[in-house]
Amino acid sequence: METPLDSFRSSTLGWLRGTIAGWGTILLAIAGVAGAALVPEWGIYLLGLTALALLILLVKWIQNLAATFEVTPERLVIRRGIIFKSIDEIELYRVKDVRLDFTLINQWAGIGTITVSSSDETTRAGDLILPHVENARGRREELRRLVDTARQQRRVREIDMVHEDLA
Repeated sequence: METPLDSFRSSTLGWLRGTIAGWGTILLAIAGVAGAALVPEWGIYLLGLTALALLILLVKWIQNLAATFEVTPERLVIRRGIIFKSIDEIELYRVKDVRLDFTLINQWAGIGTITVSSSDETTRAGDLILPHVENARGRREELRRLVDTARQQRRVREIDMVHEDLA
């Protein structure tokens, strides 16, 4: 197997600081601790808010741990699962488009969502979405460069066919 040029996961810390849901989780944890300190008779109940925030964070961390993305000179490799594992590969010469989406909060946090559309079987059901990626702009540009190189090496060209109704 080829040596990966880049290997990454969705960032739990990036999600925490770069999304409204992450900020809400932080506020929930703070509210639980502050509320327990300010209203001692409700302390155990208010600490439940902190426990809920930690549970949300744990679930998000496990979700992010379950998927690893590797970029090689010829493939994008997706490794999923913790107990039951699967490996999918997208040949880079089959990639049609690499899109980057980010909100204002995502920009502040330095994360983004990369969407890959291709003619590969892996994306038959829909585009591959890589959420909450650190350094998303740089990774997208590197992926685009590698796609272009892979197409040139295989002498592959992308031709868009548009169906027009003549009726």
